[in-house]
Amino acid sequence: MENKSNLDKISAAGLLVAMGIIYGDIGTSPLYVMKAIVGDSPISEELVLGGVSCVFWTLTLITTVKYVILILKADNNGEGGTLALYALVRRHAKWLTVPTMIGGAALLADGIIAPPISVSSAVEGLEILYPDIQTIPIVIAILTLLFLIQIFGTKVVGYAFGPVMAVWFTTLAILGGIAIVQFPEVLKAINPYYAFNLLVRYPGGFWLLGAVFLCTTGAEALYSDLGHCGRGNIRISWVYVKICLLLNYFGQSAWLLLHVGEKLGDRKPFFQLMPEWFLLPGICIATLATIIASQAMISGSFSLISAAIRLNFWPKVKIHYPSNERGQLYIPSTNILLYLGCIAVVLYFKRSENMEAAYGLSITITMLMDTIMMSYFLYTHRSKKYFVFIFLFVFLSLESAFLYANLEKFPHGGWVSILISGVLGAVMYIWLKANEIKLRLTEYYKLDKYLDSLKELSKDITVPKYTTHLVFMTNASRESEIESKIVYSIFQKRPKRADVYWFVHVDTTDEPNTLEYKVKQCAQDDVYKVTFRLGFRVPHKINLYFRHVLEEMVKNAQVDIRSRYESLNKHNVIGDFRFVVLKKFLSYNNDLPFWENLVMKAYFFIKQYTTSEEKWFGLDSSAVKIEHVPMVIKPVENIPLTEIPWED
Repeated sequence: MENKSNLDKISAAGLLVAMGIIYGDIGTSPLYVMKAIVGDSPISEELVLGGVSCVFWTLTLITTVKYVILILKADNNGEGGTLALYALVRRHAKWLTVPTMIGGAALLADGIIAPPISVSSAVEGLEILYPDIQTIPIVIAILTLLFLIQIFGTKVVGYAFGPVMAVWFTTLAILGGIAIVQFPEVLKAINPYYAFNLLVRYPGGFWLLGAVFLCTTGAEALYSDLGHCGRGNIRISWVYVKICLLLNYFGQSAWLLLHVGEKLGDRKPFFQLMPEWFLLPGICIATLATIIASQAMISGSFSLISAAIRLNFWPKVKIHYPSNERGQLYIPSTNILLYLGCIAVVLYFKRSENMEAAYGLSITITMLMDTIMMSYFLYTHRSKKYFVFIFLFVFLSLESAFLYANLEKFPHGGWVSILISGVLGAVMYIWLKANEIKLRLTEYYKLDKYLDSLKELSKDITVPKYTTHLVFMTNASRESEIESKIVYSIFQKRPKRADVYWFVHVDTTDEPNTLEYKVKQCAQDDVYKVTFRLGFRVPHKINLYFRHVLEEMVKNAQVDIRSRYESLNKHNVIGDFRFVVLKKFLSYNNDLPFWENLVMKAYFFIKQYTTSEEKWFGLDSSAVKIEHVPMVIKPVENIPLTEIPWED
């Protein structure tokens, strides 16, 4: 378990890592937020002061209070994020799977939309220097390169992230500070009156919340990357990051107030803060920052999918670990999915301002789901009831307002976000529901009942020996049980005579990094059951783990794994091992309700494109036997079949 003191520990290296990993998304928001707020409207004092006041209080209430101060407390043994929060509360209420699936799907959709809007916003700055430049090919080239390097891992690149982002935030602060000096009156927008005035009195002011919300879109990353950076480093580094962000937002507002009555057109307030000699270096720094922001979103999506697989929310897909560094992983199928999604978003929307509606909507949904689950977490952890109510009321009201304002943009691109979230959410639902159906209707037998039969089969020389050690992967979590299909495979399908029978079960825990096992000796030198307890972030390398268990058992004289053939045994030759994996398919002999039948058909359709069971468990393919067994979930009953007599 994660040591709480380590989680709250603060170090210079930790602060730099936090700077590079978690603030990319929220740190690149100044590229487009103020432009999105002003839009096509004439620049006015009421609009600018109200907009930047909303930005100030959004960053304060949602990012600082909700995430940095409160939600960071809800760590699951040092890990954070929507699924980690779910792991903390799922045992208390089954209905929490619904907000988890919605939040997880919306967060994945955000991972598809965030890289295009960030990179496009930076690259479009080149239009100031080269008005006729085509930015779309440049954006696609950058994204293509970014997704290609995922194959090699990002450990080496990651070392540069912190310093680059430190330069970026410092640049934000300097540019904004210089502009504020020219128009210091802009600082009066800290007064919440200006935000209230914009939302209530300015024509259409409420709907501007959709644009305002873009300033806090990266807040979820602060929680998701808790395990990588630590709570102490996040909280301290956020102080500096927030100051830099606010200086830039207020600086852009100061520039806007110097152009009251004008329309922005194609101008972006962020780049207008830069002196002409700094434009090209500034655009380069901005582009690097957006690449880092995109990398953070991609890595976050990999981590989310990995955790979703362990918690049965996502199909089992191949996961690579490019380095031994914690959190470093690469999922080829997710990489391709994200890449194709990002390119489609760029080609469809073309400009960063056209992506804003789709972007804000998905992350608002995720934050709403976090609020619901965090409220339940506070309730189950004996927080004062009035505090739970205040937390739920304040943030549910705020985020519902943001969601309602974002829905206004649904016809203008918001539907893309809902469509992506809907497809991803449907996959999550199908996978979770199908596993529930299988678990509910799978038949288990008591292992003790078959111990004598296994011993007799082991000694029956009339049956050809199948292998010395026969290992079955079993879903039976109880030590005393195995599936009926395994019994059928050993005794009926083709009698499998072995000297030693092993039944291996993998139990995924709510803790992220658990790596434990236990062995039950059912019959000395004949039958054993091994249970591995693996955290939801631990890779399933069962071949490696099982070998370690055998070495420990041999060392402790708990089992003899030498071959039982006399000619080999006297030379201490290790017996052969064979793993058997039962691969199920949907039987035609089923009478399921329409909806469950549809879910199961969708489940098996998706399953044929996912990683096979033997590869998922990390088994040596040369020693694995795959047996296809029909899954008769519910046999057809009351068949109207009538016997008729023979006629001579």
